[in-house]
Amino acid sequence: MRWLMLYARSRQVPASAAVVALTAMAVWALTRDGGTGPVDPRIAVLVLTVHVSAAAAGLGGQDVALERTAAIRWAPRRAAHVLLIAVVVGAALLAVQAVGPELAPAALVVRDSAGLAGLAALGAGVCGAPYAWTLPTGWLGFTLFPPAQGGIAGQVGGWLLLPPGTAAGTGTALALLVTGTVVYAVAGPRR
Repeated sequence: MRWLMLYARSRQVPASAAVVALTAMAVWALTRDGGTGPVDPRIAVLVLTVHVSAAAAGLGGQDVALERTAAIRWAPRRAAHVLLIAVVVGAALLAVQAVGPELAPAALVVRDSAGLAGLAALGAGVCGAPYAWTLPTGWLGFTLFPPAQGGIAGQVGGWLLLPPGTAAGTGTALALLVTGTVVYAVAGPRR
């Protein structure tokens, strides 16, 4: 149990958890006005991206070279870390929705939190842990600001806002989660 506490501290989990909790409380406070109209799902996607970006800070330790020489198997721990990010980020938004208005369907929250966690893991593997937030944030910007593109490329690019159950959205999120988790688990964060 002590190693888990040390791991959490070295991965800045308390700070990331505080950011996730404060963001969730702020979203709850700002959306609890009791409006009966539909809420824009872009708010939910923005909140998920903020949560994943905050948690992505913990995808690397203090000394990457020291971790590479450790006598423990890092791959299962890294994979579990990415999956835990996806679960906690999705659960935080679903908890806000349980006591406030529905920002997005639960299936969209689960799909997007998984895909964004995979993007953060891929970002840690490609760009390094300090810049792991860049891929989820960049994809969010690509999704929200340019006009929507048509065809399968447009669906893959805009998977964050596709309705739940859309094959392109689910497939893209799953591909990002698996690819990011495998790259990060096997290679670790880039130096």
